[in-house]
Amino acid sequence: MAKKQTHDRPLAQNKKASHDYFIEDTYEAGLVLSGTEIKSIRQGRANINDAFATIRNGEMFIHNMHVSPFEQGNRHNPSDPTRARKLLLHRSQIHKLLGQSKQEGYALVPLKIYARNGYAKLLIGLGKGKKQYDKRETAAKRDAQRDIQRALREKQKV
Repeated sequence: MAKKQTHDRPLAQNKKASHDYFIEDTYEAGLVLSGTEIKSIRQGRANINDAFATIRNGEMFIHNMHVSPFEQGNRHNPSDPTRARKLLLHRSQIHKLLGQSKQEGYALVPLKIYARNGYAKLLIGLGKGKKQYDKRETAAKRDAQRDIQRALREKQKV
């Protein structure tokens, strides 16, 4: 029996997450989707920039994740593109995240959606919100690193 290949190519990313949060820990969660939603996600028609995760009754859900309707799908009964979708995690992981996310300043932030072994997975980060001065400091470090790399490249050319 052949082993399934793993393909972790990102289908959607939340690039604002690293700008707005210090990501302290990440978890991989499965997504409960309908047949046309997974087809749409595989085409890259998902957006998680405004999405957030919550825990209710011992289950985890993602809200505001926009999945565009599949073009060849059921046009007479389309599903809501921003409906809450259930996330699949181990119970111990959910309890751990529940305790950590209750602390002030922490949030459950979706980072990226990717396909692994034919299934859509969502990478969730436990993030602590950045203050404005933290964002400026991060941008200054990034600019300084970019200047150093540019100077090294120019020096190597000479």
